[in-house]
Amino acid sequence: MSGLTTLGTFHTAIALVAVAAGLLCLLRERDISLHTRAGQVYVWTTVLTCLTGFGIFQRGGFGPPHVLGILTLLVLALAAWAGSGRLGKLSPYVATVSYSLTFFFHMIPGLTETFTRVPVGAPLFSGPDDPTLQTVVGIIFVFFLAGATLQVRRLRSGRGGLTAA
Repeated sequence: MSGLTTLGTFHTAIALVAVAAGLLCLLRERDISLHTRAGQVYVWTTVLTCLTGFGIFQRGGFGPPHVLGILTLLVLALAAWAGSGRLGKLSPYVATVSYSLTFFFHMIPGLTETFTRVPVGAPLFSGPDDPTLQTVVGIIFVFFLAGATLQVRRLRSGRGGLTAA
């Protein structure tokens, strides 16, 4: 992998497993949940992705990617807490939207790190501040909002797969 340290390579591999597991959950179950094996793989590999990301400083010291990692861990904790039923009737909604939000969070460094490196010699984006990259992230955020809206509507209709523990 172009210009990656050993930690960066390990971090990327774990992140790819997380994204694949999250995508599998979203396509098969329409949500990410600790009630499925794929959901558990997603959550734990996302945690490992965040933790390994804290040791990567390719763009200087502690910065926005590290803040995103902390935010991701906080949102995962909220999702797990909500998934245990501690928010009453809101629990499945908060858990579902929170897990989906962490999937969106994966897309930000994923797009940034991938497409500032490839194609090799002529990357699609010049860096994290590239306006085109920011536009793409914005479009993906709109997809997240649309997906979260569909998830909430599904839960409201009683077809949701989540149940409070």
